[in-house]
Amino acid sequence: MTTTPTAGTRPDDVRRHNRAALLRRLHVHGPSTRASLATDLGLNRSTIKALVDGLAEDGLVEERVPAQRSGAGRPSLLVLPQPQAAVVLAIDIRVERAGMALVGIGGEILGRGGWNIRSTTNDPREVFTKIVDTAGPLIDELGVQPVAAGVSVPGVVRHADGFVHEAPNLHWTDIPLGAWLSRALHLPVHMGNDAELGALAEHLRGVARGFDDLVYISADVGVGGGVISNGVSMRGAGGHHVGEVGHMVVRPRGRQCYCGSRGCWETEVGERALARALGLDEDSPVGAIVHELRLLSANGAALDKLAEFTDWLALGLGNVVNLLCPQLVVLGDLLTALPPVLVEQVERSVRERSLVSRALAGTRVATSALGTDAKLLGAAELAFETVLADG
Repeated sequence: MTTTPTAGTRPDDVRRHNRAALLRRLHVHGPSTRASLATDLGLNRSTIKALVDGLAEDGLVEERVPAQRSGAGRPSLLVLPQPQAAVVLAIDIRVERAGMALVGIGGEILGRGGWNIRSTTNDPREVFTKIVDTAGPLIDELGVQPVAAGVSVPGVVRHADGFVHEAPNLHWTDIPLGAWLSRALHLPVHMGNDAELGALAEHLRGVARGFDDLVYISADVGVGGGVISNGVSMRGAGGHHVGEVGHMVVRPRGRQCYCGSRGCWETEVGERALARALGLDEDSPVGAIVHELRLLSANGAALDKLAEFTDWLALGLGNVVNLLCPQLVVLGDLLTALPPVLVEQVERSVRERSLVSRALAGTRVATSALGTDAKLLGAAELAFETVLADG
């Protein structure tokens, strides 16, 4: 990171840049000493002191003696972000349920709520109304006004204006949800695809910390993918999400998919496919599927019972790895409940089948560390992007 003023750069711009970089460092990595901040940001200690003092005056950080001390002498103070100094509203819309949280700087969830969505209609206006009705009491309870909102949606979302182009599992097409919410909440609203935001959260706060190239596989009713490439979210034309891996055709004469095609990957590894593999009804609740998976894990029968499912999962992941060359694949949502022995088998199969995985000395496959909060925290990070950029 270059922090030395270049020709034509105003000192105020440099200070603002350095302040934003320091705040982002604390937001993502947590409490740190001034010395560590100076090393990480490539700044001298007098500059760090001025930045920390300024942020402290604005109530964004505080300095505190560490709770646990080591060694002799006076301990170095820790610089900590103050969660309630900058709060965002995070919303995660799913097919059957929605969640909401107020998240403070540093990633701390300060309060949350949730409700079931009537799957028979999924009327976007009803969902919109419920979001607004739930947000008010949650904000009043905390007593802090959020500075922005982030929304996770399972579909094709245009980032520039929060326009939901298509969300087939919700039966939504061309819904200006971002504009609706911005007007009703009086907040800037940022929206993104749920799998993309799951990838962002895992990259910053989950099992993928330290990995700059990863794919997050979301398996709810449908299957989607979020891609982090060279440390940033990969997006396509017009800022649209990329990674609709669930609609990669793996079995051309297979089952009919709701997208209009046949044999999509999600017809073989999605929620309904996993229910079938377990001998359950396709419309079984998620809780029943998870219960069966735990029983299989306990009695060691997972690989036999789910052999075909394992093969389809490995086949699709091999294609994804060959195409995107990630260091790590993170399995999210329902796939976090898969027995560890099955995940290990999938990882071995991907390494054997994928030319790219072998070139990388083996792409890792891991389950999400954030579980059901991944997309909620990803939505919060999306909202924080512009807040942190302003310092």
